[in-house]
Amino acid sequence: MPVASQLSPLQTQLLVLLAGLDPPWTLSGGAALAGFYLGHRRTRDLDLFWRRRPTIEASARQVRERLDAQGLDVSTLQTSPAFVQLRVSDGQETVVLDLVADRVAAIEPPARLALGAASIEVDSPHEILVNKLCALLGRLELRDLVDVRALLAAGGELPRALRDAPRKDSGFSPPTLAWLLRDFPVEPLAAKLGAAPPEQRALATFRDALVEQLLKLSRPDGSQ
Repeated sequence: MPVASQLSPLQTQLLVLLAGLDPPWTLSGGAALAGFYLGHRRTRDLDLFWRRRPTIEASARQVRERLDAQGLDVSTLQTSPAFVQLRVSDGQETVVLDLVADRVAAIEPPARLALGAASIEVDSPHEILVNKLCALLGRLELRDLVDVRALLAAGGELPRALRDAPRKDSGFSPPTLAWLLRDFPVEPLAAKLGAAPPEQRALATFRDALVEQLLKLSRPDGSQ
């Protein structure tokens, strides 16, 4: 059954506008989940990845040219050889556009999915699950925990994702992630974001269960 997309009108417009760039990009992260797979939350960001590329400057120029030609208000928030972050506004809505050059190859090929009259490459749910686990190890943001919960509930395979995570981050360690998550203040953070008390408790319960799974799968007698 097709998911009810949670992408905003401007996010959809940007993806269609940037479709067909050469070399191509792949949509990943929360926007891929919200727009194509789960529809479980909204996001302000669009994460576009150029894989097996050391720098992003040339593609970032192409993106900026298309945005400018469309009459959108564009400002640069961050820039480096491998990462450019843009703020894009149409006067009514604002989107944060992250352009990323990723030297690491994808674990599995992206899907090509239709979006209006265009089609774009979108990372698979498994690819995103691996990336989200690596992201949790690096930054511990609540949105990543929310996404991991949703991906696992939708059939994601945690043991497989843990096996693949070191291919994306050589320093990835399930016990280290469990140690970090154990003290992650989920309920206060969820409350600040407006989550109702039952959702706060549900997220904390999931965190505790995930910690147990990470430790179990790290043991020699685990199923990893």
